[in-house]
Amino acid sequence: MKPFLLLATRAEDDVADEEYETVCRFSGLQEGLLHRVRLEAGPMPPIDLERYSGVIIGGSPFNSSDPPELKSETQRRAESEMRDLLDEVVARDFPFLGACYGVGTLGTHQGGIVDRTRGEEIGVIEVTLTEEGRRDPLLRDFPGTFHGFVGHKEGTRTLAPTAVLLATGTGCPVQMFRVRQNLYATQFHPELDAPALLNRIEAYKEHGYFPVGGAEEVKDRIRRGPPVTEPAKLLAAFVDRYAR
Repeated sequence: MKPFLLLATRAEDDVADEEYETVCRFSGLQEGLLHRVRLEAGPMPPIDLERYSGVIIGGSPFNSSDPPELKSETQRRAESEMRDLLDEVVARDFPFLGACYGVGTLGTHQGGIVDRTRGEEIGVIEVTLTEEGRRDPLLRDFPGTFHGFVGHKEGTRTLAPTAVLLATGTGCPVQMFRVRQNLYATQFHPELDAPALLNRIEAYKEHGYFPVGGAEEVKDRIRRGPPVTEPAKLLAAFVDRYAR
């Protein structure tokens, strides 16, 4: 079996390592079958897609919709590298799953509009599959409605013309979409469980996702919220469908 590739952009080692661990755990992949490239740490090396079964993009503190002058040099480089890779991924209809940051990268690459009008506070939302979502092979074992973790400063205002809407949500109406037959992106987080989300709240408590000093209140809201069980199954479904 060929490994999968995880493209990551989190500068904090503990958060980055936890993301890698949860992607492995939820997807069922052993460490040797999930290669990781941390784009915040240095330039993307040459990527030979023939070596991989699929590409996964994790979450990110980067915001696609920020003005270029407010983006760091690292973010601008990483975005340029991902655009170049997506040129090939889209042209080949190569298996791709973008969690969270995938909405900004794949969505804008395909001509969608991502901005702060559709941001969501950290919490649990209800995700509802569209008719296309119910028919999609990656989602065939999902209930029509389920809970998911969100927490974003931006979201999709206008879906890309090449994209098919697969799931909607209460705050941001674009929660999941597909491009061509094998490229997927989600607004909700399939790579998170409650403990990992609580750790991220602590790690990013000064990054503007909520008022300064509000971390404990946000954590309490997560602890009191409904259980989130379905989104993590998306990673296993992706691996099961595309492993080769």
